[in-house]
Amino acid sequence: MRHIYVHVPFCARRCSYCDFAIAVRKVVPADRYVAAVTRELETRKQNGEWDSEPLETLYFGGGTPSLLPPGHLADLIATITRSAHPLIRPSAEITFEANPDDVTPEAARIWVAAGVNRVSLGSQSFDPAVLAWMHRTHDAEAVPRAVQVLRDAGIPSLSLDFIFGLPTELNASFERDLEKAVALGPDHLSIYGLSVEARTPLARWISRGATTALSDERYADEFLLAHDRLTAFGYRHYEVSNYALPGRESRHNSAYWLERDYAGLGPAAHSMRRGVRSWNFAQWTAYERAAKGGSDPTEAREKLSERERRLERLYLGLRTDRGVAKAPWWTIERSREDLWTREGWLETTGDQYRLTARGWLRLDDLVASLTTSADGG
Repeated sequence: MRHIYVHVPFCARRCSYCDFAIAVRKVVPADRYVAAVTRELETRKQNGEWDSEPLETLYFGGGTPSLLPPGHLADLIATITRSAHPLIRPSAEITFEANPDDVTPEAARIWVAAGVNRVSLGSQSFDPAVLAWMHRTHDAEAVPRAVQVLRDAGIPSLSLDFIFGLPTELNASFERDLEKAVALGPDHLSIYGLSVEARTPLARWISRGATTALSDERYADEFLLAHDRLTAFGYRHYEVSNYALPGRESRHNSAYWLERDYAGLGPAAHSMRRGVRSWNFAQWTAYERAAKGGSDPTEAREKLSERERRLERLYLGLRTDRGVAKAPWWTIERSREDLWTREGWLETTGDQYRLTARGWLRLDDLVASLTTSADGG
């Protein structure tokens, strides 16, 4: 496996919009977590699931990876790179997601010494009222402070996450968030639209009328505002939710979009190997019990059919600014292609098709109109 994802499930609290597989803990069981992931790694190596190909990307996501004591993270990185992959490319990308309030000079120093060369900061907004509504643990001043600490520590690549499409009653200014974000000079930005997921505080608030979801029109306006502003500042809108300065794209996430095989460690982590997708037990206690006992913590596996792989390839390709090449197994009706082009949703160059930013707003509908032609194989 050239690409490894490690899921750290622990959070100090659950954000209002979050439906991820997390475990809210006042005290993170760091020793037990590192032991469980190490044991899973050993089990998978014994089962022949690991090879000796040079590691290209390692990504710690969550949850809140920065809640792990820095020394435990360093130990885990050393274990993975030494035990699972004796070979690691000098240019390997090692990404670590962090909450701004967890970033300290000492922690950053240890992260860098451990090999972390890319940090993704969960900023979300600069508006204090919005951060409180989201149940975030940090305040607005923590973001620029964390950015400065990470730069001073020598982190070469820095990404900031933000959320748009917030309820109107919050009176939030996404434009102001973008301006402040760009002023910090990040190498990369991830801009996510707020989605209402079942069994979240946000879903409950909406169901009882305490808040309202943003209109489709306002959502589209803010999505296009980000596209226009960030590309004007030299950021490449290289995937629906992601922007990067030249050469600073996320290599780990790009591996997913390019259909590379990848391995997942930790609770709820997913893997893809030779057309077989698998995922671990999502609950921390169930995962720990299996991993600690030397059992395979995989909850389920599915073998993708050729048709499913083709449709996934089509969908993932159209999410990126590379687009997809014309293939015998899918077609666009001439009238539909003309309509999409005329409306500014689709651009065609030779046999290559790519969606514009306006087309990305209709991604699911556009892909659905193509799936009837993907029956080959």
